[in-house]
Amino acid sequence: MANLTLSSLLPFLLFFLFAYADAGSIGVNFGRVANDLPTAVKVVQLLKSQGIDRVKLYDTDSSVIRSLSGTGIKVVVALPNELLYAVAKRPSQAYYWVQKNVAAYYPATQIHAIAVGNEVFVSPLNLTNYLVPAMINVQAALVKYKLDEAIKVSSPIALSALQNSYPSSAGAFKSDLVEPVIKPMLDFFRRTGSYLMVNAYPFFAYEGNADVISLDYALFHPNAGVVDSGSGLRYTNLFDAQIDAVFAAMSALKYDDVKLVVTETGWPSKGDEKETGASTSNAAAYNGNLIRHILSGAGTPLRPKADLDVYLFALFNENNKPGPTSERNYGLFYPNEEKVYDIPLTEEAVKREGKPKEKDGGAAVSTSSSGQTWCVANGKVGEKKLKVALDYACGEGGADCRQIQPGANCYDPNTMEAHASYAFNSYYQKKGRGIGTCDFQGAAYVVTQLPKFGKCALPTGESD
Repeated sequence: MANLTLSSLLPFLLFFLFAYADAGSIGVNFGRVANDLPTAVKVVQLLKSQGIDRVKLYDTDSSVIRSLSGTGIKVVVALPNELLYAVAKRPSQAYYWVQKNVAAYYPATQIHAIAVGNEVFVSPLNLTNYLVPAMINVQAALVKYKLDEAIKVSSPIALSALQNSYPSSAGAFKSDLVEPVIKPMLDFFRRTGSYLMVNAYPFFAYEGNADVISLDYALFHPNAGVVDSGSGLRYTNLFDAQIDAVFAAMSALKYDDVKLVVTETGWPSKGDEKETGASTSNAAAYNGNLIRHILSGAGTPLRPKADLDVYLFALFNENNKPGPTSERNYGLFYPNEEKVYDIPLTEEAVKREGKPKEKDGGAAVSTSSSGQTWCVANGKVGEKKLKVALDYACGEGGADCRQIQPGANCYDPNTMEAHASYAFNSYYQKKGRGIGTCDFQGAAYVVTQLPKFGKCALPTGESD
């Protein structure tokens, strides 16, 4: 490949030194609908011991918030649905609530967001019309206490707020919600620099459609994937498809600039007989592979540059939750603080997983079960930008590009995207898959499924 001049290399060198992107982050939901949970102090000790630095609460319990003081753990607190009407109708109520439950603890406790209500659109209390006014009053209270820059206001919505979610490119909000609440809410997020909170559960989609949805697709296991008939994008997991349906719904209303945070997702380790897919092994696979996917910085097919913040549901099994057996078995931990299953919860833990472990008859577990990731070209940036990045990777970047030369094993298919993917991946693997080493100014992104171009599979770090 042609060598680049120093002047043409300078933008890339500056980018890698100063402007590489971070991956997403992982937090947990701490629900307390149980009578056998450890004390708040022990819970905080558990969070710290596991390296968990983000936690979302469902209330503002003083013992929990005080216990989080001085820990550096970022906290989302919640204003429950029952208070929405009062806070929406009376600004003074919002000021009082913020003073008592937020300002009194900040900054010792690193509260960084307030969830105003939870899945309000499906609440039997019929509170939809009060949601945005309540958020506006809470925001005004934060301004009064000079906390509006540090703390964002949002509200978790369920995927049932979508009228269409398949294919992902057809994602659209329910028409009866758009004008009364969705647009005003997204306007509020844009104005305040906040983000949409979304609760997404591939388990529910799989459970109800196990005859048509592949379990491998739901659990991030290797699979053929599903091609979106509208966008042509290929999805290899159901989570990305669900999130991109929300992105598409926002885009349809011209709110591409509003960020999205996944405030709940998870998979139950136990369920009733009819709850297809609820098991310990499936819960470990879903949550473990989701964590690897998020921490890889892969984004989604529609938004490959989106660094998603995701909160797992939940920290503990909660024995007093009503409903089917699954509702009481979403926890990562039992109330005695023992793990329900062993998965990595941090980027460091993912890196420590090392080589694939032997399984059953000696076959090695690969791709998503080993935490392996690859770097591929983003064809949407165009061939000119890909060519500049390809020349850098094969030249100054030191990638091994011998296999994409004429006559070599990976020369075919002879396309810019295939050759660039090989070069980008070689660079990425040689750099230890470090954060920021698969970007090339937007010309590349990370994937968690083994990519192939023709008969050429991209190598892992071990074979480079």
